[in-house]
Amino acid sequence: MGVQSKKIAVYVLAVFVLYVIITDPAKAADYVQMGFEGISSGAKSIGDFMTWIANGGKND
Repeated sequence: MGVQSKKIAVYVLAVFVLYVIITDPAKAADYVQMGFEGISSGAKSIGDFMTWIANGGKND
C-alpha cells in the first residue's frame, strides 16, 4: 500500500512540474534558480562548518 501511494505522489508531482513548465516557463526557471541557489548555499555552509572543525573549532 505504501509503495503504491509513493508512486502516485511521484506521478502527481511530475504532472504538476510539467504543468508549471508549460503554462509559465519564466516562473519555472525562477523556481529552478531558487533551488540551485539553496543547494549552493547549503553546500557552502557545510564546507564552512567542515573547515571550522578541521581548524579545531577556533573562531577567527
